Amino acid sequence: MAKNLIKVQFRRRRENRTNYASRAKMLYGGTARLVVRRTNRYLVAQVVTSETAQDKVIFTANSKELIGYGWPETVSIKNLAAGYLLGTLVAAKAKKNKIEKAVLDLGLFRSSKGSRLYAIVKGAADAGFDVPHSAEILPPMERIDRKDAKVKVDIKKIKENILSKNKYAYDLINI
Repeated sequence: MAKNLIKVQFRRRRENRTNYASRAKMLYGGTARLVVRRTNRYLVAQVVTSETAQDKVIFTANSKELIGYGWPETVSIKNLAAGYLLGTLVAAKAKKNKIEKAVLDLGLFRSSKGSRLYAIVKGAADAGFDVPHSAEILPPMERIDRKDAKVKVDIKKIKENILSKNKYAYDLINI
């Protein structure tokens, strides 16, 4: 008879896909989550609520959507500026869906100061979406709106396009 039993972890934990301790902390709060992910080609942000043992995605914003708002197709849609504008798009969609607050969920991505993931948070916060964060972890605006870039992206113009095409959200932010 074996005396030392090995406790087998949940499958998603073994695959390094879910940290159940941090997930439980977020779910007990009862607020929506701003789920931010980085893929090989895009930045993705979702607002998710948790219902009885299930997650319900309220809406999704992808950095590929920025092309429809005036983002140049020759420029990467994974950089800091794209993340900032994706955050603005998330805030506009949140206003449209009447969601005012969300808690940041980075998943298993490592948190590093000034990263693309925090550029999304900065864009959402600047557009009026309430995401609790520390101001020192966000990237500075000088890094987001680079003057020395090869192809200049007009962030202010694209931000106005995002907010004006989502007119309801634009009216709420400018009140």
